Amino acid sequence: MDLRPVGYVIGLLVAVLGLAMLVPMLVDIAEGQGHWPVFMQSALITLVAGMAMALACASGVKEGLTIQQTFLLTSSVWIALPVFGAIPFVLGATNASVVDAVFEAMSGLTTTGSTVFSGLETLPKGLLIWRAILQWLGGIGIIVVAMVFLPELRVGGMQIFKSEGFDTFGKILPRAGQIATQISGLYVSFTLICAMVYLSLGMDVFDATSHAMTTIATGGFANYDASFGVFQGPLEYAAGLFMILAALPFVRYVQLINGNPTALHRDPQVRGFVTTIAILIVLLMLLLESDVHLDNEQAVREAFFNVTSIISGTGYASVDYMQWGSFAVALFFFVGLIGGCAGSTACSIKVFRYQLLFASIRAQLQRIRSPHGIFTPRYDGRPVSEEVLASVMTFFIFFVVTLGIVAVALSMTGLDFVTSVSGAAAALGNIGPGLGDIIGPAGNFASLNEPAKWILSIAMLLGRLELMVVYVIFTVKFWRA
Repeated sequence: MDLRPVGYVIGLLVAVLGLAMLVPMLVDIAEGQGHWPVFMQSALITLVAGMAMALACASGVKEGLTIQQTFLLTSSVWIALPVFGAIPFVLGATNASVVDAVFEAMSGLTTTGSTVFSGLETLPKGLLIWRAILQWLGGIGIIVVAMVFLPELRVGGMQIFKSEGFDTFGKILPRAGQIATQISGLYVSFTLICAMVYLSLGMDVFDATSHAMTTIATGGFANYDASFGVFQGPLEYAAGLFMILAALPFVRYVQLINGNPTALHRDPQVRGFVTTIAILIVLLMLLLESDVHLDNEQAVREAFFNVTSIISGTGYASVDYMQWGSFAVALFFFVGLIGGCAGSTACSIKVFRYQLLFASIRAQLQRIRSPHGIFTPRYDGRPVSEEVLASVMTFFIFFVVTLGIVAVALSMTGLDFVTSVSGAAAALGNIGPGLGDIIGPAGNFASLNEPAKWILSIAMLLGRLELMVVYVIFTVKFWRA
């Protein structure tokens, strides 16, 4: 396999990451905190390394990538960028160890939102905005991966969106590049609108900017140890609304602005996602009113914010919901494994896979009742091929098996059962907080041992790239092809 095309693209993206480091440098200069040399050094290291790699591999650039090169590129980018993105944490005020820096950068770029840093309020604003930038770049990056690479690679049933994303736009949007440009514009627009709303509701300019970036990326990095708990009232409603918007398929927004007013409503993913959120909010609201004794408005607000935060994989926490009882804890564990819509910044298993699973179960039950009938699972009114169903079922199996392996591996490092299982789910689902006193909404991942942090970093990568994109490169046949 010719690795030069892969190295060339990775080199260019690393160089872009180096340029992005100039933003926190300028923020630090404006704040006068004296930490700007850290970002200048980090930017130089990253830029030189990226450009050197791109130049060394430029001779191998060609029109397109083979399927093997595409798999390798998709995985390698999410390994290379966190390594270089970790440099400011090592050189900066956190003086982080390599494992802590890589964990934080991986959590940022995969939009997981788990953190190993405490005392966030005391960190230089340059480092805080760098965490937000990592998540913001990771959010737009995963939309591109979900729309361009995963359907082509036929991973986890994503191939059903191949024609939907590009072919059916016809004369309105004839090229995939044009779609990507419009999606990028929408992503920036949502971020700006979110920042302005936060600003109008009481956040200062810095908090509004950084939290808007991590909200639209459904990442969940906050500037405070209490996460979003320092912002109460209308800000929680606003954040919940933008988290929902970011968890919807961006291709539908493109269709919407290009003259299809029913694009969102007609998408079964969107209907299923919104309906699921509504049901979960009602359940949790009733619990908070009856058992936790919150007044009606606070129960609605906390249920809306925290359900939306967990199901979208954002991972903000406004309260310590571990205090709400065992039902709420169990509910949040399973809610995190639902996820948002494909083609959004959201993570985890994704709504459409559950819909395909239920469609397959329904068809199988019909076959049992009527053995001579012909029943075909359908999605959005169209029959679903056996290939897609097999891909979805394989994904579910891989997810459950990987979840078990990661949980067992974490327990072998000395972690308790709740921390191991919830930590595995939080990392693999890119959710953010786990459960329990250590990594729950009131804690963080700082006290975990180094082997556990490496395991969780790998799990974040696996979850963000839909598992099989990473697994396939470890097969012998992949390298022989």
